[in-house]
Amino acid sequence: MIELRTPAQIEQMRPAGRFVADVITALAAKADVGVNLLELDALAHQMIRDRGAESCYIDYHPSFGASPFGKVLCTSVNDAVLHGLPHDYVLQDGDLLSVDFAANVDGWVSDSALSVVVGTPRQEDLDLIEVTGRALEAGISQAVSGNRLGDISAAIGDVARAAGLGVNLQFGGHGVGRTMHGEPHVPNDGRAARGLKLRPGLVIAIEPWFLHTTDEIFTDPDGWTLRSKDGSRGAHMEHTVAITIDGPLVLTERAA
Repeated sequence: MIELRTPAQIEQMRPAGRFVADVITALAAKADVGVNLLELDALAHQMIRDRGAESCYIDYHPSFGASPFGKVLCTSVNDAVLHGLPHDYVLQDGDLLSVDFAANVDGWVSDSALSVVVGTPRQEDLDLIEVTGRALEAGISQAVSGNRLGDISAAIGDVARAAGLGVNLQFGGHGVGRTMHGEPHVPNDGRAARGLKLRPGLVIAIEPWFLHTTDEIFTDPDGWTLRSKDGSRGAHMEHTVAITIDGPLVLTERAA
């Protein structure tokens, strides 16, 4: 069921958005050569405790997960692009890291993701991150009352195709509210002017993710981490966005 939020409820969602944005910012600052992925998860866990928030991930066990997730953060490195299960891995010079985090604050959820390169970057990784960020901004620009869901999806897909990237439709954006994942599903490609009509009060996570040279993925033996089939690297960007009468409101906007 698709739920629309009142203006008062969207205001109540702002603290969750700010908290998730603060955690993502702290994780990006912490990520560096020599840092263990488990240290990043511990930092997010500590911030959750300090804020009195609740993790959306630790007990999460959807049909595609092998077991309850068990961590509070997704850390996807290099050829991993989604649902990366934090494990005992020390970041190396040039690693491409995507962090994805969602939390519940006072009964409301926000969800966000960011990709960064630690140490010495490869230009192709920087380009991939830049394209993924542009796709996110293009999608957000179409999150306007009166548009259709397909307008968001088409805007994301157009950016990807212009950059020569393929688009995987297995995982994409989703509704956000009292829980992390709800209706509607927001694909990262589609046809403009098609699909659900966007109305004020709809809150969705828009999350483009792309791989350098493929759109095919497989599940790591850990039962969670999704990796590219050809070993190419991936980038992932995400914001929680409310559709309002005044245009898109990015609840997880990070401080400049």
